[in-house]
Amino acid sequence: MMRHRPYLVGAAIGLFGCVAIASSPAKATPCSNLQSLQLDDTTITSATDNTSGVFVVPGSNPPNTIAGLPAFCRVTATLIPTADSSIKIEIWLPESTWNGRFLGTGGGGFQGVITYGELASGIQHGFAATNSDLGTGVSGCSPLYCGSDGNMGNPLAIAFGDPAAPSTGLFGHPERIKDFGYRAIHLMTVRGKEIANAFYRQSAHKSYFAGCSTGGQNALMEAQRYPDDYDGILAGAAAFNRTHLHMAGLASWQNTHASPGRFIQPGQMTLINQAVLAQCVGRDGGASTDPFLTDPRDCHFDPKALLCTGGKVPPACLTADQVTTIQNYYAGTIDPVNGQVINPGSERGNETDDVRALGLAFGERLPEPAFDGLFYWVFGPGFGHPASAVNFANFDFHHDVDTVDDQLAAVLNADSTDLGEFREHGGKLLMYHGWADPLIPSQSSINYFNALVANGGHGFEKASFDEDGSPALRRTQSYARLFMAPGLYHCSGGPGPNTFDALTPLVTWVETGVAPETIVATKFVNDTPPSVQMTRPLCVFPKVAKYSGSGSTSIAANFTCVADEPDFNQTPAPKFGP
Repeated sequence: MMRHRPYLVGAAIGLFGCVAIASSPAKATPCSNLQSLQLDDTTITSATDNTSGVFVVPGSNPPNTIAGLPAFCRVTATLIPTADSSIKIEIWLPESTWNGRFLGTGGGGFQGVITYGELASGIQHGFAATNSDLGTGVSGCSPLYCGSDGNMGNPLAIAFGDPAAPSTGLFGHPERIKDFGYRAIHLMTVRGKEIANAFYRQSAHKSYFAGCSTGGQNALMEAQRYPDDYDGILAGAAAFNRTHLHMAGLASWQNTHASPGRFIQPGQMTLINQAVLAQCVGRDGGASTDPFLTDPRDCHFDPKALLCTGGKVPPACLTADQVTTIQNYYAGTIDPVNGQVINPGSERGNETDDVRALGLAFGERLPEPAFDGLFYWVFGPGFGHPASAVNFANFDFHHDVDTVDDQLAAVLNADSTDLGEFREHGGKLLMYHGWADPLIPSQSSINYFNALVANGGHGFEKASFDEDGSPALRRTQSYARLFMAPGLYHCSGGPGPNTFDALTPLVTWVETGVAPETIVATKFVNDTPPSVQMTRPLCVFPKVAKYSGSGSTSIAANFTCVADEPDFNQTPAPKFGP
């Protein structure tokens, strides 16, 4: 496992509140009996009791030990829906603390591994929990790499697990691409429920899914393709517009490598962030003392303000070339011929020099673009060679986009806004996204939510900003709600209150009909519990948290959620998704 991987996967489930046990645990069959369970296209490879309270992550060096676990039955299995598939799953089953609920969980990037932290969080809060490697592990994939020209000796690439030798990921394996796109998470759900039913001798009374990043894509794909799999779905920072999101990574790398002078030096992202905050903080509903923006769409900072003048030189200022780089960073991924937006740009306020946040400071220092493995699946090994017709350095954002979309978009992009079947069976969707996300543009989740409103409103109508809300917004919020998190990086970390429990409000919504209006987020000192630095309410979109004008700005109770004014939200051209 990668040392920095938690920043990719994030705390998808968040800090759980108390999820009440709704039923007495059923008498369970011995765990080891599950070894002989016969399921379609499934090989159960192990079924063992763990009563030690600890779990050592397989293959971790030094050993990564998860403590504080209840006694549980650990089942590992391989799913083989096609001759070329090999999907690894695990399901962890609390032996005496089951709350009667089933929990599917997601991971990040190209996955390729089991996300054990999600399984541990699940059973610690009473759920029967399952996770999958999405079928990419058999191709040697890791969260960051699933196709690569090798790390080329780059120390940052090596530190983040880039394999030394070139690889082509899922090139030539269309069935594995389908597994990654949607099939693995569905079959994990179906088989996971069957295994849990056999163990507890009864079905879970409710089923939930929680994931962030790729886990968020999995979440939306489940709601769209398999609406009966889950009663409640939690989708964080969803990578739902997958092909165009990865193109944004290519564009960002090309942007900083267009010439030697375009590269952003260490420390300069922090310089830019400080200038952004100095101009904009407190003008968007938050407090003037916040080290983050509450709604970055109200900020129109121009990096020209940092242009080197007089005797100043980088990194204390930006050259004209560097100003161009940052202007492009905010502008998004653009078709150079017709000007169409392929993927939204980065929001102001997400600038960071922390490479673990997987933003520009990380991507520009790699020998090839972050997450470009996706394009090896289409173009093969040539994508890693500058002499090839199409490669990471010359990818043409006018001619090559359709080539990728024609092969991958229908399989990978979870961009349908038809959630009618999910809604009709009582399903609830709770989305969240960090306003300071340096990896997936924050407004992407707003675009998807607005598209739901438009679809539910029988016409194009964005989220209303009046006090009562439009009929289309009210209809949408009856089954789908979005919470934007100020100061949150990609799924975890960031300068704002970045820890919150979004699953318990989802459970409450599904099981009692009480929809969440606010979620309290916490910022711990040095991001390490238990010492609290501040709390802040996350407001149901499109509302924002506004300081009441008295009392500490570190206490959530001194903020109220109020209607926001209409803000411009950059959207892709219609052909590139919501």
